[in-house]
Amino acid sequence: MSIVVANGVNLDLLGRRNPSIYGRFTLDDLKEYLDSHQAGLKKMFGDWRLVFIQSNSESEFLHQLDKNWQGAIINAGAWTHTSLALADRLAALALPFVEVHISQPSRRQRYRQHSYLAQHALGVVTGLGIRSYLAALVALLAHLSEDRSP
Repeated sequence: MSIVVANGVNLDLLGRRNPSIYGRFTLDDLKEYLDSHQAGLKKMFGDWRLVFIQSNSESEFLHQLDKNWQGAIINAGAWTHTSLALADRLAALALPFVEVHISQPSRRQRYRQHSYLAQHALGVVTGLGIRSYLAALVALLAHLSEDRSP
């Protein structure tokens, strides 16, 4: 089973961009963090693998989501609040996903408080920093495991 961890626009700047909001971890740190939890999670949920993508091109991001993933963890960055195209694509693909935010959008600017993706997501995890991704992974794996139950 393959799960994509999809990071959108400007998330390649993690660790450098607004560390007071997003923290000091980088995408490489995120990969290491999730990799460090794989053994324990595989004992609970069976075999699966993570694939990491990041793009600052919305069309490339949309295209990469069309692979044969069984699930996704998606931090679309600003596209969360602006992209009907991304929301429409996720609805059309019927890809089970958890929306992730490092910060707490409800505590930020008004325009960041609406998500076009949330209505299509299994759930939304916000405000936990790097731990938002781990919480999303556990929730997604639990959902996918339930789908495989007899």
